Amino acid sequence: MSGSRAAASAADYAEARARLASVPSVALLDGPTPVQEMPRLRAALGGGPRLLVKRDDAIPFGFGGNKVRKLELAGAAAVAAGAGTLVTVGGIQSNHARATAATATRLGLRCLILANGERPRKLTGNALLNDLLGADIEYIASRNERETAMRAAMERLRRAGRAPFEIPLGMSTPLGALGFARAIGEMVAQRTVPDVIVHASSSGGTQAGLVAGCTLYGLPTRVIGVSPDDPAPSIQSKIRTIIAGAGTLLGLEGDAFAAACPVVVEDGFIGEGYGVPSAESTEAQHLVARTEALFVDHAYTAKALGAMIAWVRSGRFRNSETVLFWHTGGQAGLLA
Repeated sequence: MSGSRAAASAADYAEARARLASVPSVALLDGPTPVQEMPRLRAALGGGPRLLVKRDDAIPFGFGGNKVRKLELAGAAAVAAGAGTLVTVGGIQSNHARATAATATRLGLRCLILANGERPRKLTGNALLNDLLGADIEYIASRNERETAMRAAMERLRRAGRAPFEIPLGMSTPLGALGFARAIGEMVAQRTVPDVIVHASSSGGTQAGLVAGCTLYGLPTRVIGVSPDDPAPSIQSKIRTIIAGAGTLLGLEGDAFAAACPVVVEDGFIGEGYGVPSAESTEAQHLVARTEALFVDHAYTAKALGAMIAWVRSGRFRNSETVLFWHTGGQAGLLA
């Protein structure tokens, strides 16, 4: 396939799945995450499609969440490179930064987090967990300074002999996306093939992996990402770039693979901005807690669930369909 723009065949995809299974990883997940019915939520919505939830919030390691799947592969790459310190960026309450700090601890490495914002007077939520995990935190003024701060920190740590290994924002890279392509295989092994997957989509790596996995496994599942922050075209562009890179890692022609993967992002549920609750997200947060004892965070999962609930009510999905909400975690943010 390399160098050709021809569409991949079933044999090409079978070979790519074999390569996917052989990508080195460290064991953080401790088994598949549950797929559960949400009958009480469905009843509260007056019926509609069958509703399922994939519980990545229930991953035991490091307070769980979708980043753990990506960090299994990134952690293996760091160990292979002889890393001494994992370096990443994110907000003060970043789920990704907390998962990176936990991964570093599990692997016996140091962790440096470049957090945009001011040090809080009291550590709560993910900031508290980062401190408990022993991560080093450096505060930077804004999101716009992340790239410059990362380059400076990497150089400083190299000079100090600390063998830094960069973990990009959200681990939304082709390698990280392979963690979620594997997750689709996990879902298939659980004998679950929904008509639709709904999830929160921001830096693009999770959706890239889900879409790539559905294509590799030949599933008819429609993947709908719900943006909590950026316009849909921006996220879609990132996702397609990540999918192309993931395809190349699996021996496929990257651009042709990306073209074969439908990318759908909805940005109508952002509300007043990132991390700001909306009427839909607040209702979703209370409704799913009181019907299914599930907890979704303000920044990401509540907005995605709010979108799914609105679409069930509006009849976007047929009653005969199965809709799976992929819970990507973030519950520590509720305690911030």
